[in-house]
Amino acid sequence: MALNARVGLSGEDHKKFPFSLPATATNLNKHGAAVQLHRELKVGTTIVVKNQRGAAVSARVVAQLATMRGVPTYAIEFLEQDEKAKNFWGISFPTNA
Repeated sequence: MALNARVGLSGEDHKKFPFSLPATATNLNKHGAAVQLHRELKVGTTIVVKNQRGAAVSARVVAQLATMRGVPTYAIEFLEQDEKAKNFWGISFPTNA
């Protein structure tokens, strides 16, 4: 969905330095999102995504999509597909019929 959400991301960057930063999630879906972050990440890295309600889920960086104005955008997918991940964005997604 073409919705944006403010999130917190934490993990290790491409140089193995720990970080915990605010970020913007775009293109929200039930499996993950695209995230814009002022940090370089390595594809395959595991990060923790925290929403505005305080819920946190683990996610994997699956691709670097683009860099706009010096800010990289990454595709992430949730590692678990449990109820916490399913309700992470606080919206209902259409089912595939």
